[in-house]
Amino acid sequence: MLLFLTGCNSLPDSGPTEAQINHTQRDPKKNTVGYGIIQISLDLITLLDSEAPTQFSSLDTDNAPRISSKNDTVGPGDVLQVSIYEIGSALFSSTSGSAALSNANLSGGTTIPSVSTASNLPPLNVDGAGNIRVPFVGQIHVAGLTTTQVAQTIQARLRQKSQSPQVVVRIVSDIANSVMVYGSVRRPSRIPLTPNRERILDVIALAGGEDHTSQSDEDYMVRLTRNDRIAEMPLKVIENNPEQNILIQPEDRVQVTFQPRTFTVLGASGHVTQTQFTTPTLTMAEAVARVGGPIDSRADPNAVYLFRFENADVLRRLGMPVDNNATTGPVVYQLDMMNPNSYFLAQKFMMRNDDIIYIANSATNKFYKFMNLITTIISPGTSMGGLAK
Repeated sequence: MLLFLTGCNSLPDSGPTEAQINHTQRDPKKNTVGYGIIQISLDLITLLDSEAPTQFSSLDTDNAPRISSKNDTVGPGDVLQVSIYEIGSALFSSTSGSAALSNANLSGGTTIPSVSTASNLPPLNVDGAGNIRVPFVGQIHVAGLTTTQVAQTIQARLRQKSQSPQVVVRIVSDIANSVMVYGSVRRPSRIPLTPNRERILDVIALAGGEDHTSQSDEDYMVRLTRNDRIAEMPLKVIENNPEQNILIQPEDRVQVTFQPRTFTVLGASGHVTQTQFTTPTLTMAEAVARVGGPIDSRADPNAVYLFRFENADVLRRLGMPVDNNATTGPVVYQLDMMNPNSYFLAQKFMMRNDDIIYIANSATNKFYKFMNLITTIISPGTSMGGLAK
């Protein structure tokens, strides 16, 4: 019997059994990472779903824009081009005065010339306080005004100094109404927004789109930062869900990252491998099915585990000890596939990037391995004995 037990324990194996995993979890000397084991249940799935990442639509509704969302106002950092059209003795053109005088002499003393003169001022930078300085006008606060309102303000102040002035203002460098798009796009840049009101997919397209067009959109993550809040989701989800393709606001930051999501399956499965998601979402049932499920001759269907570094807030709500400064903690979720209810749970339990599924070996697996080894050793001798007879 001792020889038999020793022989069983010395046989190679692909991983621990359910009893070994449970024993290690209860032994502080062996459980150095401090993982806990949680049974997958409807309450657990509800809890995990409630901790889903912030959606883009919540950023669009919960946060009022800092400035007008029409994307046509002037702000600090913008560069303005101001053009002034005058008749008569012009303030902004050195030749217009003599031209006007010549026209007046030729027409018998008429003081109103027949032509107007146009002057383009040097580009005007809007300072940090939102002001510009225009010759003969002085300082004007323009932040929050449209280009039409800026032109009207300049024109009103010139009326006492110039004859029938007309002013045209346009933004040549729009900083205030822009969004930064960077990361895995072809042309990372500052994208100016227009009164047409671009959405998140629009600005990604204006930045050239994804830099690896041969890769699936599911492998690209989009992170939107707005008013110190962050939301992140797969690009494919935004494409398939118009509600998440929200309007971009000035000062938003959009980061696109190429991040192939994978999960790993180990233990007594049909195929030990690391597999990409290839779809926007993936359930535990789908993940197990992709690798062939548990092997009948080796696996213990009672002990299908999912290893994950879970959000610390979730672990605290589950009653697990977590360091106050920790953002994540190790946890092992267990699924009993001998219980028919578990198949419904597996259809609702969502996989995440870098999850590990481990299908435990059956406790009797070593016994069958040992017996197969004995049979393999004895069989040649039995066959030779039969031949000798």
